[in-house]
Amino acid sequence: MIIDMHTHVYPEKIAKRAVEKLSKAADIPAQSNGMKSGLQESMKRAGVDYSLLLPVATSVKQVDKMNQEAVAANECAGETGLLSFGAIHPDTPDYKEVLSWLADHDVRGIKLHPDYQGTFFDDIRMERIVDKATELGLYTVVHGGIDIGLPDPIRCTPARTVKVLQDTGTDKLIVAHMGGWTLWDEVEELLIGRNVYLDTSFSIDCLEGVQGLLNKERFTRMVRDHGADRILFGTDSPWCDQKQSKEWILHTDLTGEEKEKILGENARKLLGFSCKMER
Repeated sequence: MIIDMHTHVYPEKIAKRAVEKLSKAADIPAQSNGMKSGLQESMKRAGVDYSLLLPVATSVKQVDKMNQEAVAANECAGETGLLSFGAIHPDTPDYKEVLSWLADHDVRGIKLHPDYQGTFFDDIRMERIVDKATELGLYTVVHGGIDIGLPDPIRCTPARTVKVLQDTGTDKLIVAHMGGWTLWDEVEELLIGRNVYLDTSFSIDCLEGVQGLLNKERFTRMVRDHGADRILFGTDSPWCDQKQSKEWILHTDLTGEEKEKILGENARKLLGFSCKMER
């Protein structure tokens, strides 16, 4: 089973405009139309069984609608192949109730994006969300490192992630972009070997014209030093091609067992897949 743990889609009414805006800001082409239909076409080409949608709430008022959509997506995931985490904003006043509602509705996690949400990851507002989510058994995905489409400051560095790990004691944190996009020295010094998941999204060297990505040698070393059990396949679709990303990992020097864990087995366990979810 192949599971992409890091994808994005946009509402059909705004998808074209949103993709064009983000593509221009980051100076990278999109690999699909940014809608569910485009993601599903990509999955079919790539042989991906499930993709996890990661909604990002840039304001408190977006949270409820995004979470309703997440629940609806999960209810029909067996047919569509699209799962979803929930959304939360650091300024959400009733964050405990929102997180409890997600847990009660079998949503397995949330997404935080410190840069889009204008809040450093080790801010108390972020830490209390991570802490409560962990208490409820929810995973937290956080954007790590530089965001190619946004200016400084970098609000989630490996050092800030370490502080959150120490302050909250969470064992349910997933740091996107291999722990900190293009901050690879800091990732290897501070995060590798800790009890934290890393996803591969937009980090591996299968994108033309994007500098600073991980080559196969360094990626393999990081996986081995960290442990393949805590690496999750992700693409950041529509910004990376799922087929190219999967094939890139398959052509590393990792063992077959390590590749199997990264491409789906770790995600399968994390998401709590049951036999009825097989497609």
